[in-house]
Amino acid sequence: MMQIMSMMKMLLSYGIELTSFLGLTVLMIPFIISIIIPFVTFIAIIFVYNKLISDNEVTVMASSGLSPAQIARPALWMAVVLTLVHMLLNLWVVPRTQALFYSTQWNLRYGLAHLKLQESAFTQLTNGLVVYVDKVSGHDLSQVMLSDMRDDTTPVTIFAEKGKLVSTPRGLSIVMTNGSLQANGDTLTTGTFDSFDMDLNVADKEDEASFRVRRIPTLTLVKSVLDSPSEKQHEMVLAELATRFLGPIMNLILAALCTVILLRTSLLRRRASVAPAIAVAAMAVAMSAFMSLSNMIDSVTDFVLLTVGIFVTLGGVLFALFRK
Repeated sequence: MMQIMSMMKMLLSYGIELTSFLGLTVLMIPFIISIIIPFVTFIAIIFVYNKLISDNEVTVMASSGLSPAQIARPALWMAVVLTLVHMLLNLWVVPRTQALFYSTQWNLRYGLAHLKLQESAFTQLTNGLVVYVDKVSGHDLSQVMLSDMRDDTTPVTIFAEKGKLVSTPRGLSIVMTNGSLQANGDTLTTGTFDSFDMDLNVADKEDEASFRVRRIPTLTLVKSVLDSPSEKQHEMVLAELATRFLGPIMNLILAALCTVILLRTSLLRRRASVAPAIAVAAMAVAMSAFMSLSNMIDSVTDFVLLTVGIFVTLGGVLFALFRK
């Protein structure tokens, strides 16, 4: 919801249609799901098994000869399925949707800025840049007046009979024909032109060029481990790889951790009542430790150590669950 609300500003500021806004929201869903899957897995398991314990159904199953591992089997199978779904999301779906999300967002902000132009009215595209257009027909403009005062030392005023808005990789440009230009710097400069191409520079180039690891395909991200241009980007790549490859394993760890705490204490009446609280605390510690350690990785060695630690933890929890 916070992600959606943050996009409301763009909806209002740039006059984006509701359908485009909903499309952006849909592109955010896979990323949000990939974040909440481990928590949803844990909540589902603790809810169902705590209900079984409170209704004494676990006691009956244990009395009939079922071991904690056998009782926990449905939860573990669900965790395995969700781990595979989570892995598919992290390795393929999320990078593709995030790349499409940022590309679509950038085009809506800057590639379609011409939709803001109103006939016979002054339109401020950005601070210091004002455009007046007599008539608008699609991308074609007539009787254009452009005032560019973004550089206080050299304000520029341009008049043209016709203009055409063009969306380029750097943002919005306007190609004007049959016009005149006046620039006020140290000296007054005037002139006429047959054709003049001006980059409006309304795009936030720093934001577009920023290094966003979430939208990089997994294979490209793996190859870039040795080619990261800076130490910061190298750490970002390793942290993202840890999230993509090791994050899904947390579904299994949380499922095993929850079931082993609940089931191993279900027959101990004095301790059974505090088992859910202990399980929640264990989940919080496990997730906090993983998120903190994955963001602290700064070398391939750290990545390997974290991987080993994840699987050792999983093995230890499963051993506690399956031991007789």
